[in-house]
Amino acid sequence: MMNQTRLGQTELFVSEIGLGCMNLGTDEQQATSIIDEAIRSGINYLDTADLYNFGENEKIVGKAIKGRRDDLVIATKGGNHFEVGQDGWYWDPSKAYLKEAVKNSLLRLGLDDVDLYQLHGGTIEDPIDEVVEAFEELQQEGLIRHIGLSSIRPNVIKSFVNRTTISSVMMQYSLIDRRPEETMLDYLQNHRVSVVARGALGKGMLTDKGLEQWHKKGQDGFLDYNGEDLKTLVETVQGTATTFGVSPQSVAMSYALEHPTVSSLVLGASSPEQVQNNIEAYHNQPTYADIQPYLQQGLKEQIYQQHRA
Repeated sequence: MMNQTRLGQTELFVSEIGLGCMNLGTDEQQATSIIDEAIRSGINYLDTADLYNFGENEKIVGKAIKGRRDDLVIATKGGNHFEVGQDGWYWDPSKAYLKEAVKNSLLRLGLDDVDLYQLHGGTIEDPIDEVVEAFEELQQEGLIRHIGLSSIRPNVIKSFVNRTTISSVMMQYSLIDRRPEETMLDYLQNHRVSVVARGALGKGMLTDKGLEQWHKKGQDGFLDYNGEDLKTLVETVQGTATTFGVSPQSVAMSYALEHPTVSSLVLGASSPEQVQNNIEAYHNQPTYADIQPYLQQGLKEQIYQQHRA
């Protein structure tokens, strides 16, 4: 069975691997088979957003979970203003739009409430008090159970933590993006806010196809890594995996789940087989203390260069 961890200070317990629904596609049968495989494998946390395929993703998720909603933790996001049938969208964190967006999401999902509603981005210039007011009213109305934030900006995250009781922050975190270790992970743990990590497999570079993905996506580098440094890290992860007889995915998951405030790794999947591979890697994780010495070569200390508090 998959471990479940408490989300913030809530009554919700989420699987340590969640399903990121963005890559499900628009083929309803295929998407449903992916969701079915995830649930069968012990995943109870599904993360979508109204912007994914302009609402179609939420509709597909809603149909797929019908009849088993009580066994799942459903998260969605809002704040990107779009009109069905029109191209494009724009950022709109206004109270009026957020309250409308939640209701539209619930209609598409076929739910009376959503477990976790996340602001899908945000800047320090946003009317944060207005956003908080909208979210707290939605809680009082029974439309959302808990408040979350999807952001990599420390100043935005701290502003929300200081103004309201948020349960989680979705942020990018992996062996190739260790910025949260500098300021965020301990800070959020101290405030009893969970991290839901995306990007834990490093754009595919922290998988058994790591070098292939590096050739496609990493030759120009990433954050503090130039192309060659990034290749060295990819090779280090692959070598560590070989030493322990596991996949690079298992090494990457062990690293990303090590900090106690990380509740779940949200991993996308475009096929049931990809879900199976992720679950197998999860169950084969080596102990972080065992792999830690092998990972030091090639790792860089990383800090947030922008949006600092």
